[in-house]
Formats: sequence, structure tokens, C-alpha cells
Amino acid sequence: MNILILGDICGISGMKAIKSNLKKIIKENNIDFTVVNGENAADNGKGITKKNVEDIINSGADVITSGNHIWDQKEIIEVISNNNRVIRPENLLKGQPGKGYEIFKVKDKKIAVINLIGNVFMKKSDDVFLAAKKFASEVKLKRDADFIVVDFHGEITSEKMAIGYFFDGKATAVVGTHTHVPTSDTRVLNKGTAYQTDLGMCGVYNSVIGMNGENSLKKFLKDTSAKRHFPADGEATISGLLVQGDHETGLAKKAEQIILGGS
Repeated sequence: MNILILGDICGISGMKAIKSNLKKIIKENNIDFTVVNGENAADNGKGITKKNVEDIINSGADVITSGNHIWDQKEIIEVISNNNRVIRPENLLKGQPGKGYEIFKVKDKKIAVINLIGNVFMKKSDDVFLAAKKFASEVKLKRDADFIVVDFHGEITSEKMAIGYFFDGKATAVVGTHTHVPTSDTRVLNKGTAYQTDLGMCGVYNSVIGMNGENSLKKFLKDTSAKRHFPADGEATISGLLVQGDHETGLAKKAEQIILGGS
């Protein structure tokens, strides 16, 4: 089972890269299932719109994960309430619409995808490790799902690595999203789970985490002419992870970082 997992789509340029290239990437790599984090896909880089959802799915994604910007575009509330292919972090505070995980049927296999959000330097949410423990007890590899993908949307590396360590042997892949910077620690952990601390973004790298560089500098320099953050223009880079899942164990046989186009 070939699983493609892509980092946060950022703004118009990121969406353009996905619409232009995702189907080709899927075909060339014989991808069976594609997960894309879309929480920054809106034109202003904050949240995701109904049109974004349609375009990402039409481009070949099977499921869209998200993070702390999931509610920035209010129209997504209706979308997520009626579309199980868009998920939000499982450990958001209780009472919010949508689901935090879903199990999808691919050919004769079942793939579970869960979205989690970190507790450190992020908006208030329920304990991510308790949520992870609860999920792991409810959805077990090769019992409830043939493959399991975890998208952990977090700020700090230690929290992400601890989640990876927790899920090692319990999930096919654990990937970090949110920081928009791809890490070079792609590997298969000791018990067989593919892991990367952060996938990076599908956006313009000649920027400050996808946002216009000059304007970002003005903000850091306390320049009063600085505007609200807005995405950088240019050719976007598609960043993510390609995981080869073992049909017998549900674990990863191989994990390969992909960085295509742009920078």
C-alpha cells in the first residue's frame, strides 16, 4: 500500500501547485491513498474554504487533515459537518463540529486517519496524549484498520517525537505538520512506524513559513507600515512523505521524503 502524506497547503501558490501536480505525483508513484493537510489553503493562508476542499479532493486527495486554523473560514463548519473526508484535530475542546478521525475503504483495505493537535504553544485543547491513548485502544492495527496514519499538528519537536514514540508499532505512519519547515529525520522507527517530525508545507519557500518575507520582517522590526500577514507569491514547493505499507503487518516497509518543484 503506497500512502502519500503532504504538508500544509499555504495560500494561492500552494493550491496552484496541488491542482497542477498532485494527480501526476499520484500516478508516477503508484499511490493508493493520499492525505493532505489543508488548514492554510485559503487565499490569505488562514483556514480552508469549501472551494479549497473541492479542489483538493478533485486533485486526487482522499482525506484532508487540518489544525489550529480549521475554523478561520466560517463556511468550513457546514462542510466539515457533512463531509467525512475533511477532519479536524481529535482533541479539540468538546462540542466542536466534525470528526477527529475516520476510517476509509480503499480497495479491500481499511485506512484510519487521525488528526491530533499539540498542547504546547497552541490554542487550548484537550490533552493530546490522553486522546492518542484513547484512539490507540479503540482503533488497533490489523484489527480495526489495515493501516493507520497520524497527522500531529504541533509546534514543538519534543512533543511530536513523543507522539511518534507512543505510536511506534501501533500505526503505519506518524507525521508532524504546522511549522511549515521540512525536517530531515525521515525514518522507520524501531517497531515499524514511518516517522517525520514535520513534513514542511506545500507553499512558497522563498518566504517566512509561506508568508511574504518583506512584510514579515517589518513585523519583527516593529515597522508601523507592516500589514497583516499574507502568503508569498511565486512557485510553490510540494513537500511530504511517501510511505510503503506492509499488507501483512500494517507497518511501514519504507519511508521516503519528497520535495518537488519550487525551491
